[in-house]
Amino acid sequence: MSKILFLDVDGTMTNYSGEIPESTGKAIKLARQNGHKVYACTGRSRAEMPDRIWNMGIDGMIGGNGSYIEHHGKVLFHQTLTKEQCQRVVDWLHERGLEFYLEANSGLYASENFKEKSQPVMREYERRKGRQPKEVHEIHGMIYDETNLYRDDVNKISFILSTYQDHLDSKAIFTDLVANTWGGAGEIALFGDLGVKGIDKAVAIYKLLDFLKADIKDTFAFGDAKIDIPMFDICEVAVAVASGGDEAKAAADYITDAVDDNGIYNAFQHFNLI
Repeated sequence: MSKILFLDVDGTMTNYSGEIPESTGKAIKLARQNGHKVYACTGRSRAEMPDRIWNMGIDGMIGGNGSYIEHHGKVLFHQTLTKEQCQRVVDWLHERGLEFYLEANSGLYASENFKEKSQPVMREYERRKGRQPKEVHEIHGMIYDETNLYRDDVNKISFILSTYQDHLDSKAIFTDLVANTWGGAGEIALFGDLGVKGIDKAVAIYKLLDFLKADIKDTFAFGDAKIDIPMFDICEVAVAVASGGDEAKAAADYITDAVDDNGIYNAFQHFNLI
């Protein structure tokens, strides 16, 4: 019986430097040849999905941690922040002196000094994930146009934390949005983000399954981080990569090898998907 496979991107389909192991692409292509459907299920917006991910032959994506659903090029669902919500957040971040980027399907719109201020932060992000990069690569889809930061097409907003208090304050102030962090748990997080309230990867999976007329019992979730736990909780089988975070691994049914150690390919083999 065919299954529906949901794979997080960063730290799951790719390593933390954005590289896709050859074995991951092979596993996805073989799984689809066996009749299974494969979807990226990610915090990334549509603009952040490079061709090399689509070229593996995925059936579609859940993006923005659940705010966007695409199946074979057709948009099934897209919920964004209102322009008023976006303006309030942008003004608050400016007042607080925090650099940020707006995540829209048309691109990632960076604040005035984001490019400069993000370099040491992204280097630290990769270092924490076991990488020692010689240089930090540009985030795919980034646009530097600070004249166009009040928008009505934003899925979520990520911002560099000066301290963890920035996240706590954002959570207290923007009660109409959902506040998360990434790049580390708790007070060691590097980024905060603000997105559409009532939306997560699990909600989007249910919406997609309803469209496909498919059963949750036929689903697999693959991830590496706390943000993946909602889809772990609802999918029939939850798989964490060994290179992922402790919270994700504790919530998983099975822990496969690290991403760079053919983790996805080995998990697909373990569950007879390929």
